Amino acid sequence: MNAITIAPPASSLRCYWLEARCEFLRVLRAPSFAVPTLVFAPMFYLLFGVLLNGGHGGRATSYLLATYGVFGVMAPGLFGFGVAMAMDRERGFLALKRAMPTPPAAMLLAKMAMAMMFAAMVSVILASLALTLGHVALSPLQLLGLLATNILGVLPFCAIGLYIGTVFSGQAAPAVINLLYLPMAFLAGLWMPLSMLPALFAKLAPVWPAYHLSQIALAVVGLDDGGSVAVHALVLLAVSALFFGLARRRLAHA
Repeated sequence: MNAITIAPPASSLRCYWLEARCEFLRVLRAPSFAVPTLVFAPMFYLLFGVLLNGGHGGRATSYLLATYGVFGVMAPGLFGFGVAMAMDRERGFLALKRAMPTPPAAMLLAKMAMAMMFAAMVSVILASLALTLGHVALSPLQLLGLLATNILGVLPFCAIGLYIGTVFSGQAAPAVINLLYLPMAFLAGLWMPLSMLPALFAKLAPVWPAYHLSQIALAVVGLDDGGSVAVHALVLLAVSALFFGLARRRLAHA
C-alpha cells in the first residue's frame, strides 16, 4: 500500500509567497506598466492639486488627494489583472499553471497582492507630495485611513480587470481597459467635483465603482457628499463578487 504524502502547510505558504514575489518582480520589470502606474496619478496631483492651487493647502488639495488616490489605484487593478490575464490566457500560460503542482488560487492571490502593493506605493507617493508640497493638514489617522481605503479599494478593479482579461485577447484588452479607465475616472468625479459637471453626470455617477470608492476616501478627509460609507462599501463588495464570479465561470469553461 502506497503511502500518501501530504504537503505541510509551510510548503503551501511558500508556494503563495514565491508566486507573489515572481508576479511583483515581473510587473516591476515591465516599464510600460510600472512607470505609468506609479507616476500618472502623482503627476496629475502635483499639477492640479499643488501647482495650480498655489501650494497653499486647503479643501481642493485634500479633495484631490483623496480622488487622485482612487485614480491611481484603479490602474494596477484594471491593467495588472486585465492585460496580464489576457496575455497569459492567450499564450497558454494558464494551462501550464493548471498542470503544475501549485495551489490553484496562488496565481490569483499573487496578482491581487501585486495590485495592492502598487496601490500602497501610489498612496505613499501621493501622501508625501500632499504633506510636503501641498501643505495638506491631515491627521496621521486620516492618512492611514486613505492608505487602507486605497489598498482594499483596488480589489473591485482587480475583479473587473480579471473579467476583461477572460473575455478579450491580449491585443484588445488594453484598448478596452483604456476605454473604461479614463471615462470612469472623469464621470466619477475623480478629476473635478461632480458639482462642476452637468447635473446628468452627478445622477449617473453612482453607476461607477470609482465613485463609491472616492466617496469613502472623501469621507476620510471630511469632504464626501454625506452618503453612507457602509452603502458605498457594500456596492464595491457586490461589484467584486459579481465580476470575480463571472471571471471564474469563464475560466472554468476555458
